[in-house]
Amino acid sequence: MSIALTLPPAEDDTLAGLLDRLGGISPTRIRMHPAPGTATVKDVVEIEQREKRLFELIDGVLVEKVMGYPQSRLAFLIGLELERFVEKDDLGVVTTADGMIRLPPNLVRMPDVAYASWERFPNEEISDDPAPEIVPDLAVEVLSKSNTISEMSRKIREYFSAGVPLVWVVDPESKSITVYTSPTRAKTISATRTVDGGKVLPGFELSVAALFAKLKRTRKPKRRGQ
Repeated sequence: MSIALTLPPAEDDTLAGLLDRLGGISPTRIRMHPAPGTATVKDVVEIEQREKRLFELIDGVLVEKVMGYPQSRLAFLIGLELERFVEKDDLGVVTTADGMIRLPPNLVRMPDVAYASWERFPNEEISDDPAPEIVPDLAVEVLSKSNTISEMSRKIREYFSAGVPLVWVVDPESKSITVYTSPTRAKTISATRTVDGGKVLPGFELSVAALFAKLKRTRKPKRRGQ
């Protein structure tokens, strides 16, 4: 599914206005303490460490990141394939949904999967910072039922604004992956085709059909005598 990238509505001081700016999300995903507009990166880190809950930071507002079991499985499978490819030539680092990434300005996003080449890291080493300021080369988002089109539109714009050159949006319902190379340039890869790493990861290929087949797999029958 290709997401139309539209500009966010003008700001106002109502709850409705806040929800609109965040992409028309459910108010149940917004944390009220600290008050919306006052939250910081420190709050994101402390809540994760204390409560094991994931919140992204947007305009000083804590928005809970919600993933279902199938979405988590898809993210893991994509991350596993990326890790196998990246590890061969030690190209960089792959993280999953609990990997907090601080994007300037005061913004924390948690891509369901992210790849960052070593050149993105100061001194080419992983920081001890739980929410380091890193711009990944690839950000992958797996759509959940709680995600809205406007929310994803904003997220994609933010990734490219921060300098991310490649974004994938995985749609479990249509069994497709939409590849964004700019906020306005996208190509949807159906289940009969293969997604590749483009200029970011030359040579990387992932069968969309094989990916979703693993999501629906069942236990293999045991052989007699096992």
